[in-house]
Amino acid sequence: MTRGKAFATHLGISAAIGSAVVACMLLVWYPGPFFTAMGGNDLVLILLGVDVVLGPLITLVVFNPRKPRRLLRMDLGFIGLVQAAALAYGVHVIAEVRPVYMVFTVDRFDLVAADDVLRPELAKVTDPEFKAIPWGRPRTIAVQSPRDPREQMRIIQSALRGHDLQTFPQYYVPYGKLAARALRIAKPLSVLRRGHPDQAALIDRTLADLGRREDELRFLPLRARQRDYSVLLDAKTGAVEGFLEIIPW
Repeated sequence: MTRGKAFATHLGISAAIGSAVVACMLLVWYPGPFFTAMGGNDLVLILLGVDVVLGPLITLVVFNPRKPRRLLRMDLGFIGLVQAAALAYGVHVIAEVRPVYMVFTVDRFDLVAADDVLRPELAKVTDPEFKAIPWGRPRTIAVQSPRDPREQMRIIQSALRGHDLQTFPQYYVPYGKLAARALRIAKPLSVLRRGHPDQAALIDRTLADLGRREDELRFLPLRARQRDYSVLLDAKTGAVEGFLEIIPW
């Protein structure tokens, strides 16, 4: 095998593994707009840079067909081991920042990542539905403010350090419990049209894709790490119907 063929073979294997990892990431952890909202482009570039580019390049540099086969196998095995370790670390990082909940919080939705949820607070969760951080697709839920004034003050102080109400899992509830409240706060799409006249075509296209009329939907802001979106709600039930790639503020 020539140096070029070894490089091409390694590149093909790495590309196949990297594509499978990215596909799983998009289908399970970062569906729909969540990929862009959480800055998934940067994560993928880092992952593919390590897995698809670095490993094959090292092979291209060190591969020598005149080496004894035993030494050549040791070199390639070591490269594969380092590459696998780097890929595992990359997947671990992506898993830590994956969105696990889209939380209705007072007057908006917040996209909460796995590492946003306060681990010490999990011990205080009584609802078994929220005792553990989920590994599947992000779930739409809601959060209720505590009634105890001392607990309210504790959360306010925590918010000043970057951990607001939506990171306290003991106050999570199913979204349906607060859907009516979300609907009361939601605004008509005409507000988005007035604020973003250049996005009228996008609004019309999204409505057509959903098969809905404008008066059948309302919207609330979605706050995320990288980019904010607009969440579309059914005007009668408050159920989440879709998203608009429009900054709602």
